[in-house]
Amino acid sequence: MKACVLGLIGAGLTLSGALAADARLEAALRRLEPDTRLEQVCDIAVMQRIKGDTSPYRPDKVLAGAISEPRRSGDSLDSEGGAFRSGGHWYRLSFECQASPDRMRVLSLNYTIGEQIPVRDWDDYGLYP
Repeated sequence: MKACVLGLIGAGLTLSGALAADARLEAALRRLEPDTRLEQVCDIAVMQRIKGDTSPYRPDKVLAGAISEPRRSGDSLDSEGGAFRSGGHWYRLSFECQASPDRMRVLSLNYTIGEQIPVRDWDDYGLYP
């Protein structure tokens, strides 16, 4: 299992420059109920972090609850059974995400990239090409 761990990102960090500039995405996130917003904000943040690290992965989709339901506690989301898609393949993912009280910014994020998920298992997890 390849580990990619990030520590405290910083209390003032928005999801990305692109998100900060995309008023439509921000407005859409604000319309979501708080638990859904937390999951979406964390999914977006971990996807952007994986893209930005030195790994060969370029995820285009993250699902915090692909394999098992994530745990929520206040403004935190812990996903041990997540997955992300990169280059047409799905990979296991676990992460811990702490968001701001309005759940619009990620304050800290740690993640671990796991093994590739075989195509034969995709239906079991609701994954798609």
